[in-house]
Amino acid sequence: MVEIIHERSKCIGCGACAAICPSNWEMANDGKSKCKNTHPKEESCNKQAEEACPVNCIHLKK
Repeated sequence: MVEIIHERSKCIGCGACAAICPSNWEMANDGKSKCKNTHPKEESCNKQAEEACPVNCIHLKK
């Protein structure tokens, strides 16, 4: 199982993660992204979200 670490304070609200992986990422009312589940069963789109983040604030830890 993977753990998602989201450094939300670094988030610039670009929305890349939510666009790539809407099953686990959404945009919150403050304009920053929000992880729905920090221990998701599937990893693939979360890995893509991690790679797409322009400020490198999403980290997957196994």
